[in-house]
Amino acid sequence: MAFNFPKIIPPDSVPLTEWQDWRWQLKNTIKTKEQLERVLELKPEEILFFDSYHAQHFKFQVTPYSLQVLKQCDPNSNLRKILLGDFSEYSQQKQAQLDPLNENANAPVSRVIHRYSDRALFLVTDYCSVYCRYCTRKHFTAKDQVFPSKSEYEEALDYFRSNKGIKEVILSGGDPMTLSDDRLVQVVSDLRAISHIEIIRIGTRVPVVLPMRIHEDLLKRLKAFHPIYIMTHFNHPSELTAEAAHALTQLVNHGFPVFNQMVFLNGVNNDAALVQALNRRLLYLRVKPYYMFQCDPSQGTDYLRTPIQDSLAIQKELWGHLSGLAMSNFSVDIPSGGGKAAFVPNFVESLDIDEVKFKGWDGVEESYINPELKNLKKPKVALQYLQEWNEIKNAKTL
Repeated sequence: MAFNFPKIIPPDSVPLTEWQDWRWQLKNTIKTKEQLERVLELKPEEILFFDSYHAQHFKFQVTPYSLQVLKQCDPNSNLRKILLGDFSEYSQQKQAQLDPLNENANAPVSRVIHRYSDRALFLVTDYCSVYCRYCTRKHFTAKDQVFPSKSEYEEALDYFRSNKGIKEVILSGGDPMTLSDDRLVQVVSDLRAISHIEIIRIGTRVPVVLPMRIHEDLLKRLKAFHPIYIMTHFNHPSELTAEAAHALTQLVNHGFPVFNQMVFLNGVNNDAALVQALNRRLLYLRVKPYYMFQCDPSQGTDYLRTPIQDSLAIQKELWGHLSGLAMSNFSVDIPSGGGKAAFVPNFVESLDIDEVKFKGWDGVEESYINPELKNLKKPKVALQYLQEWNEIKNAKTL
């Protein structure tokens, strides 16, 4: 095997059958400082976090499995910043928004977010097995709303039925994979019964923090409703354990295309070597590295956010050394609901109507010479083409 995926050993006090039961994991999530201190020595900023914690703050919760990953890999690793609270969450923020993507303004009915014309989100639960400290949906997640009420559920389905332009529904939350098998299959079945919905996606961090949730019976039931795409969320190579690798392999073997969305996090993964290691391992497991996202300015995340310039430098460093299969798209969700803005490295040195000069990632300089515009077959298109190039030329900027 090209990569070593470490197997996580459960504590001696927990029988293996219980440890491998995802329901046991959820029942025994760690929620308090006292529970954590039995397993880890907390840092001062982590102790301050709990000492200052109040009910109105974003909930803290980790699974025994994810805590064991941290303990076994390295108790002081940068994964702590994802899993454990930090007093910096309560400090003054440069930009802090409860709803940074302005999702509430794009919610035509309860539990539905419809920002892009051909796809919509269905928030089927507000519950997560682990509450990541950089969560972008703090306005909704962890409010104990769990599954929609009967009226909310029917209202959402009616919205999807009546909007025939919606070709794709993304199950989100919260984490849809924390629902029971029957609930999850019900949702997927009801969506698949809507004729104009072509694609169903499930956004989940379960393969990362609760991989035992991915089991044969569930996958056999869900695969009857393909195509279903799985959007998972690994941020660091250490999260790719033997258990996580098995969960991903099971998904792919049952016909679920799996894509990964990573978030740049300060002191966790804002390093080109770490991103490369993560993406190569994912690709080896037949998971497509899909997005590298800039961390959204949700409340309490300033200590985890990085400058966009930092992310751009990482992307450019990776560009010439990472297969396109393993290269993620770098994107920023424009705050206040402006949608995604994609970035690619700029290799253009100068741009003229007849010639574009490039300098490649390895320093090679060469030009691309445009054909004669008069030879183009569509005159109107050619005129528009000419006008746009002249505007760019006269502006002397990209």
